[in-house]
Amino acid sequence: MSLVELRNVSKIYRLGDEEIRALDDVTLDIEEGEFISVIGPSGSGKSTLMHILGCLDTPTKGTIQLDGLMIQDASSRQLAALRNRKIGFVFQFFNLLPKLNVLQNVELPMIYSGVSSKERRERAILALEAVDMANRARHRPSQLSGGQQQRAAIARALVNNPRIVFADEPTGNLDSNTGEAILQLFRKLSTEGRTIVLVTHDPDIAAVTPRRIEIRDGKIAIKMAAHAPTSCIQHPVSASGP
Repeated sequence: MSLVELRNVSKIYRLGDEEIRALDDVTLDIEEGEFISVIGPSGSGKSTLMHILGCLDTPTKGTIQLDGLMIQDASSRQLAALRNRKIGFVFQFFNLLPKLNVLQNVELPMIYSGVSSKERRERAILALEAVDMANRARHRPSQLSGGQQQRAAIARALVNNPRIVFADEPTGNLDSNTGEAILQLFRKLSTEGRTIVLVTHDPDIAAVTPRRIEIRDGKIAIKMAAHAPTSCIQHPVSASGP
């Protein structure tokens, strides 16, 4: 059994009499420990796919199985619990709370899980050590560079030991050198057995992953292995998303 299984999943929106298929009959498996990219232009459906894979949204049709659980009919409360226990998210704009220091930001997911303060602190420090940010634990986000903020966000995504991590344009707000360092960190995490799905519009970024899923007009157009270039990023990373 795959870690994630989508079968004939569609997401349909209605605008008056018009039917808009953001996803159209998508079938996809993600294996445990895979590092894959989902690539496509703006409006292709890749963000909708990530939202459904990440339990941020539910499909109109089809079935989704995550870690053996059928989740397409789950309630909002059940989806929130699944996200907290089994899924980590990394976003383009970091989403760190400015009034909290780095350690406190990383601890947040464990507060919602009911973890004791002592264990929260210990696990947060370990997560920061994994991304080389333990020496910035007492800094606030405004005192960090963009790359450091993204490393803190990755630590926060990892702290509950999720089954899968979704990274949505994680280098989109970084310069090319910093973005390449973040991609190298994801590759390191992948070699340690983490399951990572990287969502991007940039083919050079998608090329760092062993498997690439291309989506267009709500359908999967290509499933293929990617061959990473010598340098992860061949040109400056765009500061804007798709």
